[in-house]
Amino acid sequence: MRLLVLPILVPLTTAAVLILAPKRPNPQRWISLIGSVLLLTSAVLVFLRVNAAGVQVLQISAWPAPFGITLVADLFAAFLVVAVGLVGTAVAGVTFSGLDPRREAFGYHPLVQILLMGVAGAFLTGDLFNLYVWFEVMLVASFVLLALNRTRAQMDAAFKYVAINLIASSIFLTALGLLYGATGTLNMAHLARVWPTMSTSGFDTVLAVLFLIAFSIKAGLFPLFFWLPASYHTPPAAIGAVFAGLLTKVGVYALVRVFTLLFHNAPPPLFTLLLVMSAATMVIGLVAALYERDFRRVLSFNLVGHIGYTTASLSLLTPAALAGAIFYVLHHIVVITNLFLVSSVLLRLRRTTDRAGLGGIYRDHPVFSVLAMVPLFSLAGVPPLSGFLGKLAILKGTFDAGAYWVGGLVLVVGLLTLLSMGRTWADTFWRPADTADLAAPGMPSLIVIAALSLVTLAMTIGAEPLFELVSRGAQQLLHRDEYVNAVLGGLR
Repeated sequence: MRLLVLPILVPLTTAAVLILAPKRPNPQRWISLIGSVLLLTSAVLVFLRVNAAGVQVLQISAWPAPFGITLVADLFAAFLVVAVGLVGTAVAGVTFSGLDPRREAFGYHPLVQILLMGVAGAFLTGDLFNLYVWFEVMLVASFVLLALNRTRAQMDAAFKYVAINLIASSIFLTALGLLYGATGTLNMAHLARVWPTMSTSGFDTVLAVLFLIAFSIKAGLFPLFFWLPASYHTPPAAIGAVFAGLLTKVGVYALVRVFTLLFHNAPPPLFTLLLVMSAATMVIGLVAALYERDFRRVLSFNLVGHIGYTTASLSLLTPAALAGAIFYVLHHIVVITNLFLVSSVLLRLRRTTDRAGLGGIYRDHPVFSVLAMVPLFSLAGVPPLSGFLGKLAILKGTFDAGAYWVGGLVLVVGLLTLLSMGRTWADTFWRPADTADLAAPGMPSLIVIAALSLVTLAMTIGAEPLFELVSRGAQQLLHRDEYVNAVLGGLR
């Protein structure tokens, strides 16, 4: 199914065209926007094909698995590739409100396209070594985007970011070497078929722990999350939106994929460890968010806390819990991307994102405030928005699995999120302030924020059919035969 290569090929081609195109802002912005729209279109076509015909596979150069490079899309991967196109289009759109000319001159637009290519490749690859390669593509592009302006804060964040992610990559590569040495393959479908017959309990546990540590660093789980809130707030909001919306989700995706295909029969203490790490991530992330005053740092710590929702559901490995996790991931990609873009408008208006310098936004910009209210209150879990529905689905999954203490913790953390976002709304938008605006909000940014807010409302209104789709995706993850047979066919 040749469509599978388009979400990788389109941003690669767009990046090449951007490098060759004139280095003037308008051509770069239009090329980037057109490329991102084409990426979104190709991703939607992939999703429609997967939804209609089941798991789709492309064997590059007709080399059969497990010997060649394999691209695979099930419903979970297809959902996430659509999210890549959506985030890419949104971020390309806001650049028309203005961007640092030095960043644009030094390759901002092609770097974003390379980053989108890396994320899409990670979601579509059927091979663990190629997953490692796509991780490195993302790491290189994101490191350069972080350091592009070379301020002290950005360079400090960039070095922390790259150092901890290189450690994660080293652990991941070590695990791959051990796994390949034992099995002679890194194709995920082939591993799912041969690993149960070759693994021993001790070796299985060691490998599972190595993968857990590597992907937990990428996802930002406790106690390995400290690099994330130290770095995501330092670049411009458009870059932070891509990082927050997509990069941590690649870590979550890798955890879900590996633990459903390879380590679903791992010893129960391993899943207990993941559950405890997830619970600590939820609590620490949201408690830290309550003490922050900067809008973007509040979002960064909320991002950390909400990653714990999805990995806690993974640790239960039940259809209801996984369906809730997938729904919540999709909701979170949209709202956290939107909120980082909201922060860019706040920065234009007041030249700060510290709540002390904000206030009075609702009085001066009621339309923008209403648009910002949708993702803000959705993240807070206010009924009936998608954030509330996602948390309700996770809560049901935990209760159905008998993990009542986890469900109770989800409720507590939900209240902390509501408090954090309520305080942010009050201080940023509602509190009277004498500070005057220093610039206009920028119409392109408002259009993008409105579009993402409409997506959030669409997810709320269409929650029932969407949840049916994510439930099918969860079933595909737990019943591996469809994925394995689609990739390997009759191979034994």
